[in-house]
Amino acid sequence: MAETIHRALDAVYLACIWVAGACIFLMSLFIPWGIFARYVLGTGSQWPEPISILLMVIFTFLGAAAAYRAGAHIAVAMLTERMPPAVRGVMAFAVNVLMLLISLFMVYYGTSLCIGTWQQSIPALPWLPVGLTYLPVPLGGLVTLLFVLEFLFLGDQSQRDVVRFDHADDTAEGAA
Repeated sequence: MAETIHRALDAVYLACIWVAGACIFLMSLFIPWGIFARYVLGTGSQWPEPISILLMVIFTFLGAAAAYRAGAHIAVAMLTERMPPAVRGVMAFAVNVLMLLISLFMVYYGTSLCIGTWQQSIPALPWLPVGLTYLPVPLGGLVTLLFVLEFLFLGDQSQRDVVRFDHADDTAEGAA
């Protein structure tokens, strides 16, 4: 059962990584296009900036969820590293419970925000509902929630092959 959950969350993790990567790639195309259109063509495009901002929001929330699972999310460890091992364990558990609460907050209030603003539109992109632009908040919260629950019930997954991009280098170094 646990391995089935891990494989499903591996797929979710990879989806987060690919979507976040696609967002960065598209931003690297859209922003220069906006600059080119404004300064070379003399006609500024309305869409590159708001679409790039939306892509950055998607990248941020899904990338943060993936970083949490990989154990790469930013953390201030100055205090915890100076504590005895037993206290460190309690603090780590408390941090994960707080992450659980933050994720639940993001899912609940992010969903409320999406629903409350779905009928509004962005002036530069009238076809795009404002609620859709807020969708990365509850989705990122949901994915983070899944990864937090996995951590709490099944342990740290940051050493899984799917998470460690450098695991192939370890085997090559070990053989040398």
